[in-house]
Amino acid sequence: MDIAKEQELDLVEISPKAVPPVCKVIDYKKFLYEQKKREKALKSKATKVTVKEIRFGPQTDEHDYEFKKKHAIKFLKEGAKLKAFVFFKGRSIIFKDQGQILLLRLAQELEEYGKVEQMPKLEGKRMIMFIAPKKK
Repeated sequence: MDIAKEQELDLVEISPKAVPPVCKVIDYKKFLYEQKKREKALKSKATKVTVKEIRFGPQTDEHDYEFKKKHAIKFLKEGAKLKAFVFFKGRSIIFKDQGQILLLRLAQELEEYGKVEQMPKLEGKRMIMFIAPKKK
């Protein structure tokens, strides 16, 4: 503390858990600034996962299916997760098996672009499936 007062700086505790605790004689404001800078750099390196959604109906015809599949491929190539779901309106909930077949077919055709993270699961009026992109 005497050394810090002599140099008109602060005594900063770097790692309190060490025995004995590690301290440095530096300007405290500079220490805080560098710490924020380090945290910001770590935050910018963290990957941000985006989730793209594709919605089907239980009786989605072939052309619409192919069109949506192209979009799914594009999303997976960009590195985004894909949330594919079949939305059942009104009484169409009786076609649950058709919705599941549709999602499993999509998963099979997108196998080279991504892997299934969650198999088709019915949640209320939606049957949802997640596909994560394959690492390059």
